[in-house]
Amino acid sequence: MRIVFLDENTVVLKGDIDLGVLRKLGEYEAFSILPHDDPVPLSREAEVMIVNKVKVSAGAMKQLPSLRLICLAATGYDNIDIAAAKDIGIRVANVAGYAKYSVAQQVFAMILSIATRIHDYYGDVKGGEWQRSKTFILLKYHTFELAGKKIGIVGFGAIGHEIAKIAEAFGIQVLAHDIVDISRTGYENHSLDELLRSADILSINCPLTERTRNMIDSDSFTKMKKNAILINTARGGIVNEEALARALNSNLIAGAAVDTLSTEPPVEGNPLLGGVKNLIITPHTAWATRDSRQRLVNAIAENIKKYIREEFEGFVV
Repeated sequence: MRIVFLDENTVVLKGDIDLGVLRKLGEYEAFSILPHDDPVPLSREAEVMIVNKVKVSAGAMKQLPSLRLICLAATGYDNIDIAAAKDIGIRVANVAGYAKYSVAQQVFAMILSIATRIHDYYGDVKGGEWQRSKTFILLKYHTFELAGKKIGIVGFGAIGHEIAKIAEAFGIQVLAHDIVDISRTGYENHSLDELLRSADILSINCPLTERTRNMIDSDSFTKMKKNAILINTARGGIVNEEALARALNSNLIAGAAVDTLSTEPPVEGNPLLGGVKNLIITPHTAWATRDSRQRLVNAIAENIKKYIREEFEGFVV
């Protein structure tokens, strides 16, 4: 069985992940193609294709008669033509929950960075401002405590639930929102409008779908508190980037931190890259601790084993 991993370089950093669990399942080959590159030439005769962000269209699937399984090295699968996979008879399997600890950790790293202005103060010390201060303290920025604040979590799956657990340890009140029933979690399902109006921190953790694309827009920011901060570790397209830039530059909200953008890598002209104030951007790395990447590879191997046993429960297709 030929197994190809078309963008292995998005998961493995200088050989830090054990890929033995994949190699022992068949004839394994790894490549480093880009999301919009043609997956067909490297996938001929492959029964299993592993991709992170490589786009796999209906046309590509039709040119690969040996292909029987597409494994996502991710939770989201908007890069795969799911309808075509169903029609052609190709199984599709994703991995959910593998990065919940890593993403939740990043969410709070972002929140704490904004709350304490630690990056700004560190920059000032490096620049010599504290050394030039006339008193023991360089009191320059407004900071705030997390205890007593409210966090609105949009998307209450594995990651959202993990964020809630950490938030409560800080003394933060949790307001959850999801389009599905979350009663099993013990949290009340609030409306998105209530989260926008009530939350001091709004964390986006839902999938990107046609329903959620540009869900957080100019109207959303006018409803939010002036001291509110936005955290997006989900998908860039969920937050309208022009609206976010305007909201920050006009002080509609106090700050934001995003780990994803609508186009990745970013292109020239992205409104968030033009000197927007009170904004932190990280390069889609919230999920990418070594721990979560190893967990991801292990889960991909388990999905291939399930395919071999013809056990398809939990597969996307």
